[in-house]
Amino acid sequence: MMAALAPTLQAFFSDRLIRERRASPQTVAAYRDCWRLLLAFATERTGRSPSHLDFEDINAGLVAKFLDNLEGQRRNGIRTRNARLAAIHSLFRYAALRHPEHAATIQRVLAIPPKRFDRALVTFLTEAEAQALVDAPDEATWTGRRDRALLVLGLQTGLRISELTGLCCDDVHLGTGAHVSCHGKGRKERITPLAVPTVAVLRSWLAERAGTADAPLFPTGQGVRLSRDAVERRIAIHAAAAAGTCPSLHDKHVTAHVLRHTAAMRLLEAGIDTTVIALWLGHEKVETTTIYLHADLTIKDKALDRTRPASATPGRYRPPDALLAFLESL
Repeated sequence: MMAALAPTLQAFFSDRLIRERRASPQTVAAYRDCWRLLLAFATERTGRSPSHLDFEDINAGLVAKFLDNLEGQRRNGIRTRNARLAAIHSLFRYAALRHPEHAATIQRVLAIPPKRFDRALVTFLTEAEAQALVDAPDEATWTGRRDRALLVLGLQTGLRISELTGLCCDDVHLGTGAHVSCHGKGRKERITPLAVPTVAVLRSWLAERAGTADAPLFPTGQGVRLSRDAVERRIAIHAAAAAGTCPSLHDKHVTAHVLRHTAAMRLLEAGIDTTVIALWLGHEKVETTTIYLHADLTIKDKALDRTRPASATPGRYRPPDALLAFLESL
């Protein structure tokens, strides 16, 4: 006899994720992979087949061991661990209203917190580095001209790699109010203005590309859409070449997301408000955009200049009392 977990899991994917939330294929795939791993882990620990596992089998203790296994055995990072936990929590929240008889087990699983981690400063390119990268592709070749157009567009618009590879020729509008439209993360359609230099590069590329409206803007030599891996490889090749003229690139791992960070930092350095940058990048929450504030040292220097007291006594603070001195030493 099939336990309660199996039909609930099937309904979660077909009804909640796909029909109600209209989750993207990437989200569905990520949740699917998480539950494949968890069910296999639970089967190994309990000896029961996935169809016969119940909520009492997927309890807080087993989920905690599964998360530890991800980090210890599979060498997953903390971000991946937290993403797996989010997928588990989502199913258990869905089950909470449908299986009150398992409320205690469900609540214990939902009480498992995500793991905290250190946030590294974002990597972005300076103007000199960005120009060296754009100049790296060989414009005497068709591939070089394609790559240069892709790099210019990525650096100016900050589109995600999936958005760049998903662009069709008809998504680029070069008339009055030039812009590029894309379907971004979370099925959101976004329009991003294009600067005059970007318009010139794209106009030349579109004339050479001569594709139909629904043809990929950046195709392979065979005419199919570039994959994510192909884009990352091309960027890595051009970054290595650009390092010959701009040595500081040797110290940076340049990816498609670094192009996105660079676009954001350009806007921030131009004095654009973070709420506008969030809209530009397609961030769901404005808080996500604050990572760029932490990365920009010039903004902090300007803030320091504006807030530095007019007259301050030099030297280190010295507590006037023994007890205060003890507290200061902690």
